[in-house]
Amino acid sequence: MLQHVMGLLTQPKQEWEKIHDENESVGECYMRHVLPLAALSPVAGIFGTTLIGWQIATSVPVTLTAGSAIQIGIVYYLAILFSVFMIGVLIRWMGETYGAEQSLSRCVALAAYTATPLFLVGVMQFYPVLWVNFIVGLPALAYTVYLLYTGVPIMMEIPPERGFLFASAVLAVGLVTLVGLLVSSVMMWSFGIGPSFAV
Repeated sequence: MLQHVMGLLTQPKQEWEKIHDENESVGECYMRHVLPLAALSPVAGIFGTTLIGWQIATSVPVTLTAGSAIQIGIVYYLAILFSVFMIGVLIRWMGETYGAEQSLSRCVALAAYTATPLFLVGVMQFYPVLWVNFIVGLPALAYTVYLLYTGVPIMMEIPPERGFLFASAVLAVGLVTLVGLLVSSVMMWSFGIGPSFAV
């Protein structure tokens, strides 16, 4: 479990080769990597928003009720799991354009392992201070993009030149997915499914 995390952080090209050669199923990828790592951010967020809170233009921290934080955490976790799978599906679909037809399991693995730095930086939600999360999150985001550009040619078995274009397309899909999640959150709030603040 979590056997590739250190390798992706220290020697990504060699680790991508190992991941490619393992050719694990979607279920194995989720059990070994996605399910435990995706839980870091929601769990940290539950504790951070109920125990510490955040400050918005006031000196008094704003906190959520435990029930509200848990509900949001569960939805957040499910959204992460769904997003990783959907990005894998879209990678497979886009692969036809770039002459890189691979199995769904390999495409989901590419999406899942690329997101490793973002999963790990989720622990920062224990301390939900915007500027701290921003400072720590930017390098994690940059390294995620690096992993994507490093992993696409290896996992999709295409030359680096085509891999660069393919990775750029995947990056665009990831950004669209993020925007879609944000829009979904706003829509849920407008229907009354939002946070309950502690008094």
